[in-house]
Amino acid sequence: MTTPWGAPALTRFPEDPRDRLRAWDASDAYLLRHLDREGITLSGTVVVVGDRWGALVTALAAHRPTQITDSWLGQQATRANLARNGVEPGTVELLTTQDPPPGRVDVLLVRVPKSLALLEDQLLRLAPAVHEDTVVIGTGMVKDIHTSTLRLFERILGPTRTTLAEQKARLILCTPDPGLERPDNPWPYRYALPDGIGAVSGRPVVNHAGVFCADRLDIGTRFFLRHLPAAGDGARVVDLGCGNGVVGTAVALAQPRAEVLFVDESFQAVASAEATYRANGVPGHAEFRVGDGLTGVPDGTVDLVLTNPPFHSHRATTDATARRMFGGARRVLRPGGELWVIGNRHLGYHVRLRRLFGNCDVVASDPKFVVLRAVRK
Repeated sequence: MTTPWGAPALTRFPEDPRDRLRAWDASDAYLLRHLDREGITLSGTVVVVGDRWGALVTALAAHRPTQITDSWLGQQATRANLARNGVEPGTVELLTTQDPPPGRVDVLLVRVPKSLALLEDQLLRLAPAVHEDTVVIGTGMVKDIHTSTLRLFERILGPTRTTLAEQKARLILCTPDPGLERPDNPWPYRYALPDGIGAVSGRPVVNHAGVFCADRLDIGTRFFLRHLPAAGDGARVVDLGCGNGVVGTAVALAQPRAEVLFVDESFQAVASAEATYRANGVPGHAEFRVGDGLTGVPDGTVDLVLTNPPFHSHRATTDATARRMFGGARRVLRPGGELWVIGNRHLGYHVRLRRLFGNCDVVASDPKFVVLRAVRK
């Protein structure tokens, strides 16, 4: 990526030579050009929110920025990209969306996320640290910036306008108003599940901002909950890509002696899963882990893996994540252990599962979704 501060070499994480997706886009480059063209002073506390793969903080490392991200993979990519470009450890402070934000922010740079709820939560958390002289700039591709995005900046921080588009990217320029009366932060959000979905019928769910379908139960998970397998007494179960943890919690409620591992690469998701589990007072044993799928889980130690794999990486449609999740599941399952997958019918997961496991059964289906089971031989 060519910037006014040099041309850092950047990759996503984990590195995959077959992956042609870049670790930066035109909105990152536009923001950096704007900072240089306008002669904006990057002094004091510089905070970068939503920097997907560390492109912005790597380019601005000389100004000792703080990165705030919801993505464990993005955080690992940042570490790798900083090291790749010779930045000393500790130069950039790496925070998650679950960490307390800095007490004062002098420059706030925001990569607009896909989730408007996550943007709302982060702006409300950072607003007390913003003062009238804080430089606030958002950036994103044109398709990611809507009237609702601008209204959110305006409602939480102050008067807001946009720039002209460059290479299909746009900037958001906001003038902070410390006297603005801000709304209360509605996140995390709690609601009761509907009836007719097994062990979790009527039970509470807690969602932090940015988790998929944060204000209601999505129809795919609803279908999955109606067809979950029974876990054996003392079974080791993984809710892989756990989101708000409702699937793993359902297993734990139905079989309190099961040991359930909730894992996701989103800090917000794992916090939601733990909050949901605790809200239901499940007496069993659970572990909550932020990380890269099943990395770190020993081979042949799991009886059951349950997953609804994503088929997007940010805006790109790809099955790369699902492929890695399926491969990881086969590695950690004991002989006779089972992988259960819920997915859209058109994704054709059965083909890959048969290739990987040598078998795949359709447990249930409707016009939109299919529940598949593959057994480790």
